[in-house]
Order: sequence, then C-alpha cells, then structure tokens
Amino acid sequence: MNAATDDNFANRLLKWFDHDGRHDLPWQHPRKPYRVWLAEIMLQQTQVQTVIPYYRRFVDTLPDIPALAAADADQVLALWAGLGYYARARHLHQAAKICVELHDGDLPTEFSALSALPGIGRSTAGAILAQAHGLRFAILDGNVKRVLCRYHGIGGVPAATAVEKQLWRIAEDHLPAERLVDYTQAIMDFGATLCTRHDPACVLCPLQVDCVALREGRVAELAESKPGKPLPERRTLMLVLHDDAGRVLLARRPPTGVWSGMWSLPEVANHDQARDFVHQHAQVEFDSNRPMALIEHTFSHYRLHIAPLYWRDARPAARIGDNDQYRWQALSEIDEVGLPAPVRKLLGNLP
Repeated sequence: MNAATDDNFANRLLKWFDHDGRHDLPWQHPRKPYRVWLAEIMLQQTQVQTVIPYYRRFVDTLPDIPALAAADADQVLALWAGLGYYARARHLHQAAKICVELHDGDLPTEFSALSALPGIGRSTAGAILAQAHGLRFAILDGNVKRVLCRYHGIGGVPAATAVEKQLWRIAEDHLPAERLVDYTQAIMDFGATLCTRHDPACVLCPLQVDCVALREGRVAELAESKPGKPLPERRTLMLVLHDDAGRVLLARRPPTGVWSGMWSLPEVANHDQARDFVHQHAQVEFDSNRPMALIEHTFSHYRLHIAPLYWRDARPAARIGDNDQYRWQALSEIDEVGLPAPVRKLLGNLP
C-alpha cells in the first residue's frame, strides 16, 4: 500500500462521514472516556438503534465509573436486561471496580492497562483511545473487517490468525495523521450503514473506484464467513409460581453459564423434578398448573426450547423467604431485577 492509496482511503471516508455519517449519537455529546467505553461495550453484537435507549437509561442512572463500581450487581444487570450477552455487563462492572481501585476512578490512557481490563480487547481499547483522546490507534470490529476485506479483496475467514494479523496491519496503515476521532467513527458508520453484510450500497460508495471486491464481483462473498454448524437443541421447564399478592417466585441463576448470576424463573428438566420443586417451595396443588405457549430462544451456540408451567394461586412455603437464591418478586416491580429477555416477555404475557 502506498501513501497515496492510504490518503485516498481515509480522506474519502472522512468526506463521506462529514456528509453522511452519524453525528448525533448520545455518547458523542459529550464524548468522555466512560461514555465512549460504555457505548463500545453495548455496541458489541448489538445495533445502534437498539443500544440507544439502554445507553441513555444506563448512563442516567450510573453516570460515571465510581457510580458503576459502587452499584449492586443486580442493578447493573437490571439496567442491561434485554441487551443480551450479559457477560458484557459483568465485565463492565468488574472493570469499573478495578478502575476505582487502581486508576483513581478513571479509565487508564495506556493501551496495555486499558486492554487488560475485563471485557476490553485490542479493538475496544483502540476505539476508546481514538474516540475519547484522539490517539492514533486502529480498530478492527466486524464491520471494519468486512470493509477492509472487500476493499483489498482479502479472502479467508477474518477471525483466522493469519487473516486477522493482515487486517490489523492494513487497519493501522490506513490511519490518517489527523481527525482520528472522526475517522474511527467514520469507518464504523461506513460498515454499519453502507458497506453492510447484505445488500451493500456499492453505487453510493466513496471507495468504489478502488474496491477490489466490486471490481472482481466478489462483494457478496467477502468477508468470508466461518462454515456454520447446526445448532444443538436443548429443552427446559420453567416454573411460574404466581401468588395472590401479584408476586412470582424467582431463582438466581448459577454463577457460570448463560444468564449467569441473573434472576430468572426456576428451571427443571422434567415433570418429576417440577413436582418436587413445587412441593418444597410453594403451597399449591401441583396438578393445578396450566401449560403456557412454548418459547424458543436462540443463543449463539444452541437453541433453547422453554415449556412454561403456570400456577395462579401459589403461596410461598413457610420456610422459603427472600434470600440470595430465591425471592418472591412483585410483577409491578419486575424492572428492579435483571431478567433475561424471554423470561421478561413470558411474565408480561401471564393470563
């Protein structure tokens, strides 16, 4: 790559950004390190329009790193509930505590210290340093990988070590000498809104003259995807024990695995286990349950089929009170706890 090509790439993107980029995102005003960090974490695996209302609620409630570090884990998960990939929220919380303990309540500005925090890898660290401080660091999220693979005609799966190493080198070569804040936002916006995975708007592309994929008719195949495998199927029974005070019994999820540490509905593998659980935790006739509509929820690594069983007039067992494992939660105050999206939807559709 020569200097002219590098200049053309960055300059064309910046010119496009000035006219067609996104300039009114909430984390841009003001563009402080904490706000940029929170946005970058939320935007992993999630689209901008989905993130914005969650972002605003989160930053209004926990406006800085000390506030996040001091928050209860349940509050953090409640603010995150519905965004999915909940490990992001747990890592965010852990990182905030480390920043308070080791960095005077701020994000470190040294790349090595920043990228060492939970949930912050090379690309996220680069995005924070470039956008919050205008430092010359590249990013390489999924959108940027796709843009570079198409523009340079790079085959192979971007996550493969050799391909990713090549893409990092190219991403760094393309960095302009100035306007790092705008350039970082520009290349993210470009991949998210114009050079999209499906139906990219090549006719409007400011890079089309030099795009190898467009010239060779390979736009649809780049960036290459890792061959998919059929998702495993799993099944579970969720128990909805609803008392006459308008509360439901919630159970704390295990500390590892999906939805780890969150409140959810009690789960069992079969009806025998369901009978035992209900006998121990509630005063209600087991056979009075009403099956609800089946729910299918897809994770990145398997598909979960949920069969809910519903009891309308359950009463708490005398020996079961609120504790760190179980709690009876008023449906009118369900937003106070972080519930997985399918569980929240299920409770919102109770008869």
